[in-house]
Amino acid sequence: MNSVKKLPLGPLMIDIGGLELSDLDRQRLSHPLVGGIILFARNYSDPAQLERLTAEVRALRSPQLPVAIDHEGGRVQRCREGFTRLPAMRRLGEMWAHDPVQALSAARDLGYVLAGELRARGVDMSFTPVLDLDWGRSTVIGDRAFHGDPAVVSQLAGALVEGLHCAGMAACGKHFPGHGWAAADSHVAMPVDERSLDELASDLQPYRQVKLDAVMPAHVIYPQIDARPAGFSPVWLKLLRDELGFDGVIFSDDLSMEGASVAGDIVDRATAAWDAGCDMLLVCNSPAAVGDLLERWHPPPDPVRARRIERLLSSITPSTWADLQADARYGAGVARAAQMLG
Repeated sequence: MNSVKKLPLGPLMIDIGGLELSDLDRQRLSHPLVGGIILFARNYSDPAQLERLTAEVRALRSPQLPVAIDHEGGRVQRCREGFTRLPAMRRLGEMWAHDPVQALSAARDLGYVLAGELRARGVDMSFTPVLDLDWGRSTVIGDRAFHGDPAVVSQLAGALVEGLHCAGMAACGKHFPGHGWAAADSHVAMPVDERSLDELASDLQPYRQVKLDAVMPAHVIYPQIDARPAGFSPVWLKLLRDELGFDGVIFSDDLSMEGASVAGDIVDRATAAWDAGCDMLLVCNSPAAVGDLLERWHPPPDPVRARRIERLLSSITPSTWADLQADARYGAGVARAAQMLG
């Protein structure tokens, strides 16, 4: 019988290729540099399969690896078959226009369903909510944004976060300080936002007002503030910590994206994000890059960052499918989502 490996969580969050763990996956997920796993649509077929996969991940080591996913609703919903179909967040902004009270209630309901279904299948957190403002310029953000008014975004995102927390899930706001103005898609290009810090004040407002457990910086360059993308910028991450008073976990966006390429090869990117102040670094869709990092990257231990991650994980509460189905809030939320999708 295999014994559980006792190993502190490392600073890398990596992905896997399929619906179950391969021998290479088990080896890499047991590496001291690894501290989490992120899942994609390719890792999901149905709820039972997801539950088996997350249980296998949890059995690998102690403390257990956190399991994350991008599951926002709309076009960014990795788990579909057997999960409630969630509307894009813009639908909440549209509802706000004629009934703000109803929109806030709907946001709480959707947050509860989103988190409850994932938690019941062993997923610890989703990288949500999107706090980017809808400036009508970025197609990669588009209807993922709640609204163009920062006050409305703050209230709707805050209500969604309340729902997440009620279902035992932490909240990660993205993409700091705002990806709504830059038109390019950072997955395939290097977005640039030429505005000044004063002009970015409205984009920053949700980060001042929403209670977040984690934040993900944007792979966007704001040259009037710093020549480096926000996730590689000590200037931006110091502003997040010192001026905005954020003391949660900072997750880098995927270091394999084109928007990260300005920092160099994968080891240079990891070093730049770590030195800038990111606590956990995502490396996705590039098995070769993961192998390279595990072999060549040697970050110094940092107990302060480790404590932040421990605090984040301690805020996540266990759940079962039976518990969720018995909760009246879940039934109300599922009905709400169906109503919003028409």
